[in-house]
Amino acid sequence: MSTASAEVQDPQASAAPPRALPDPAAAPPGAVVDVPPKGEDVPPKREREKKDDTASPLERGRRRLFVPFVGPAFFLYAVAVVAPTVFTLVLSFAKWAGSGPVEWVGFDNYRRLWYDDVFASSFGNTLLILFGVGFGTFLLSFFFTTVLREMAGRKFVRAVIFFPNAVSALAISILWGFLFQADGLINKVMGALGLDAPPRWLADDNLFYVICVGLVWINTGFYTTILMAAVDRIPITLYEAADLEGANAWQKFRHVTLPMMWDAVAVSATLWVISAIKIFEFIYVFAGAAGSTPTTKSWTLSLYAYAEAFQPTGVARFGASAAATVVTLVLIVLLIVLTRRLTRRESLEF
Repeated sequence: MSTASAEVQDPQASAAPPRALPDPAAAPPGAVVDVPPKGEDVPPKREREKKDDTASPLERGRRRLFVPFVGPAFFLYAVAVVAPTVFTLVLSFAKWAGSGPVEWVGFDNYRRLWYDDVFASSFGNTLLILFGVGFGTFLLSFFFTTVLREMAGRKFVRAVIFFPNAVSALAISILWGFLFQADGLINKVMGALGLDAPPRWLADDNLFYVICVGLVWINTGFYTTILMAAVDRIPITLYEAADLEGANAWQKFRHVTLPMMWDAVAVSATLWVISAIKIFEFIYVFAGAAGSTPTTKSWTLSLYAYAEAFQPTGVARFGASAAATVVTLVLIVLLIVLTRRLTRRESLEF
């Protein structure tokens, strides 16, 4: 047998034999027997001590600072987010007017939501905002992204489009009301064009659609800005190559712009899902009279939860409001998971 072959050792034979576990029955009475957990030959504490001995001073310093830095943030998160969420979940199974005893009612609040026509219409309005307003918002955002990419003065135009999103929702909703009132700017323009009988924009049957148009106007600038930030990073050589191949504007958007900014599109879709379901201020101020909620035809899930909590009679129904809030939370989580799965693509590096 050669020397080289003799030096080859069996890995299983060279491995250290497992440490024999101490026998508790053989230990003297009163003695403490250190028995490691099943499947571990070396106690974890010794492993940690050995690892601490071999760690660099910088790494040991980071470990010591982990709790002082993360601890306060975790405490605030638990107090401000986790505790109210758990309280809302528990309250959704109870009946409580804000004071006095809490009455446990089981699933009665959820059963009431199931048979409530107002909750059904509020749920439908929320889905209409989510998908209908979202479609219009992203369609206009893609259009402005394509047009502004090669346009002179695009930063100024982008700032003008973004302006409604920078203004307070209270001010923007009041302005939107002035535009669509009976003697507002919209009706005057339509009268100048020869339309003597313009629609009653603020009637109950038209009010929610005017709200949807306003939401498209407010949110288009925000998502255009996000998408334009991704488009600005695309190398110009890709568009030059597309021009040499004779690609038109749609083909350049389909095969160059959209794949390259797909990560921004995925993030924008997730942000829209979260914000669309929680929209409250614009609808409440625009459609509501002074100190009262809007008509039920323009309610969303957020307005429904608010109206249940603060009844005109003065007797609050926080349990029903909590149940509507839990439904909203579950809807947000499900749609976020679905959106992330649908927009999951392999990222392109350029």
